[in-house]
Amino acid sequence: MQGKIVKGIAGFYYVHAEGCLYECKAKGVFRKDHKKPLVGDDVVLDVLDEEKALGNISELLPRKSELIRPAVANVDQALVIFSIVKPKPNFNLLDRFLIMMGQQNIPCIICFNKQDIDEDGDGAEYERIYASCGYRTLTVSARQGKGMEQLKGMLDGRTTTVAGPSGVGKSSIVNCLQAQTVMETGQISAKIERGKHTTRHTELLAAWENTYILDTPGFSSLGLFDLEKEQLAQYYPEFAPYEKYCKFGGCAHINEPVCGIRDAVAEEKISRMRYENYCLLYEELKNKRKY
Repeated sequence: MQGKIVKGIAGFYYVHAEGCLYECKAKGVFRKDHKKPLVGDDVVLDVLDEEKALGNISELLPRKSELIRPAVANVDQALVIFSIVKPKPNFNLLDRFLIMMGQQNIPCIICFNKQDIDEDGDGAEYERIYASCGYRTLTVSARQGKGMEQLKGMLDGRTTTVAGPSGVGKSSIVNCLQAQTVMETGQISAKIERGKHTTRHTELLAAWENTYILDTPGFSSLGLFDLEKEQLAQYYPEFAPYEKYCKFGGCAHINEPVCGIRDAVAEEKISRMRYENYCLLYEELKNKRKY
């Protein structure tokens, strides 16, 4: 039968197939071919013991995508969660995450949580800024359940990696999303008891049919890896319509005398906050050490 690897610990792979969780080993042929199963892989498994839910992975099916951090296959999209207030969003960190996902061709959804305590209505402005850049955005209240149905619609039928800094309500949102999980949590806990109190492992949560959530640890900083300063502008999609107005080819959009991007910022067609983050990241890339 076919299934999906939802967790891997010490050479054991836990495969979700037909509503059941099978503990599997991977056949030695994968090692010979230098193939390592990843969480998120779609696989063919041979059931060895139906009662004990034991099996062998006999085939790795082709991957649609492969993330490096975290190491996971077949992710369709990323959901990045920030709070509107308490704490206020760190937009530099958000932009770094969007660039990192852009480098791996993973589409992003931006979710601003804690709408219930957004007394100044800042969430609507944050949503407007990033929607104007071409990102799917929404504001929610995990505490009140507002926006959860809309968010579920955006995740339905996909495998989504969920990320965000600590304190933004990520766990509350993930709990809301998997409230009607198709896998019994007791069954999962019993199956993977050995990993519960050890180092955090990558794990896919089956939220509902054909819908998986990869809950990633909170992040507080992200470096820009394998990126040259000249490539940075391509990860700011809102720049594209105005680059034709730059006088010089290869314009850095920093100090050049005739720059369509800087003019668009002055005319409030591009978010000043986003542009200032671009300048900071450009300077960081310019000054990074070459090894």
